[in-house]
Amino acid sequence: MVYYVYILASRKYGTLYIGMTNDLIRRTHEHRTHAVPSFTEKYDVTNLVWFESHATAESAIKREKLLKRYKRQWKIALIEAENPEWNDLYHSIL
Repeated sequence: MVYYVYILASRKYGTLYIGMTNDLIRRTHEHRTHAVPSFTEKYDVTNLVWFESHATAESAIKREKLLKRYKRQWKIALIEAENPEWNDLYHSIL
């Protein structure tokens, strides 16, 4: 099984959300449709701007916790290294 760590954004340089899942398409869809009352619904954080895959849940959880401790500027640099325009990657993973 593959596990994903991902970053969602409300807009370029907007509110960020970091999460982990074993089904990136399903989980991103849940955020986009506000299927569950949450932080992402409250702040309209729906654009998938960065993700990476992991072979184990343990490594994905470890990476998620590390990213959450990063300073905001580091998170922005991580996004812009792979997605400088902050394009929504959701449709590219469908």
